[in-house]
Amino acid sequence: MRSYTITEIWDIPIRINTSLLIFLPILAWLIGSGQQIELYAGFIDGLTGAGFDLSRLGAETTRWLIGITAAVGLFVSVTLHELGHSWVALRYDIEIESITLWILGGIASLKTLPKEWDREFWIAIAGPITSVLVAAVCYAAVLVVPDSLQVTRFVLGYLAITNLLLAGFNLLPAFPMDGGRIFRALLARSRPYGSATRIAARVGVLFAFLFAIVGVLNFQLILLLLAFFIYGAATTESRTVLLDELLEGITIGDIMTREPATVSADATIEEFGDQLLRDRHSVHLVTDASGAVVGVVTLEDLRTARGNDRGSTRIEAVMQDVPRIESTADAFDTLPVVNQSGNVLVEEAGEIVGVLSQSDYAHAMTIRRGFQSSIGA
Repeated sequence: MRSYTITEIWDIPIRINTSLLIFLPILAWLIGSGQQIELYAGFIDGLTGAGFDLSRLGAETTRWLIGITAAVGLFVSVTLHELGHSWVALRYDIEIESITLWILGGIASLKTLPKEWDREFWIAIAGPITSVLVAAVCYAAVLVVPDSLQVTRFVLGYLAITNLLLAGFNLLPAFPMDGGRIFRALLARSRPYGSATRIAARVGVLFAFLFAIVGVLNFQLILLLLAFFIYGAATTESRTVLLDELLEGITIGDIMTREPATVSADATIEEFGDQLLRDRHSVHLVTDASGAVVGVVTLEDLRTARGNDRGSTRIEAVMQDVPRIESTADAFDTLPVVNQSGNVLVEEAGEIVGVLSQSDYAHAMTIRRGFQSSIGA
């Protein structure tokens, strides 16, 4: 779903996802229901000794005020939680792309993930520590707010409890939640980063299945969504780390296709089809009359032209204008660009020296995986 930037803190865009805009009124209604107010009032009274007049809190307009204020306060708390992660990451000179608030909480997107166990440990644990501090501040505020401000005392008490729950829940070792990242960091003290990630990801998947079972048995949609999120994120990050390991130390110049086949921009699609049968290259550089490379064309691009137009449609009409990257660029860092565009042109000193495609990555990773397996054997 789409996200909207609402402000910036420390030059970090704070974004709200559409799912939160849909969920926030529902959450406000749930919090403002009479049962929830009575339940939390009992908890708050037990923790702080602050008595509540339930008849006042249960009034129609008051319930809505409590629901809206507590729901917004909860996601402000989530933002502070993510800012806790971000503050420590910034201390390690790790840039933060954004903080996004959505139906399941918040996500601080780091531009690079630290591989040093101690950095990941402190970045991961900073969020729960921040939530505990927020809970402590709210708890202290409940003790000093006058009895006459019933709504204020209730909301502060509610936020004290939910921030403690937020900290505790996030410390579960369900990778990639905070507890899972702490778990990986501790594993990485004595074993390779990739191995630590795979173990943490397996534990995360187990938690995902557990959340899914509990969610189905108790008809809890949020737990089901959380289960899908943890499963997808854990498996995706595990694959990403595996790719990073396989491509470590490799530049795109090491894996690109050098001296690729070329085709004239003036050639027809029908002529290009005949050329494909002869040279058996799936990716061709497109050149103009002077021989300069102006784009890339693949077999997939030919499908945009109808059969009766193939004898008249020129290659320049279906070719791709793709990014150009220096051959010294890191192969792993370039992979997202290739996944998005399909192909990239590779340059050395301003001259096109090759083309890089997803098949080049597949070939390189097959070789590296086979080589590592032979060493292990």
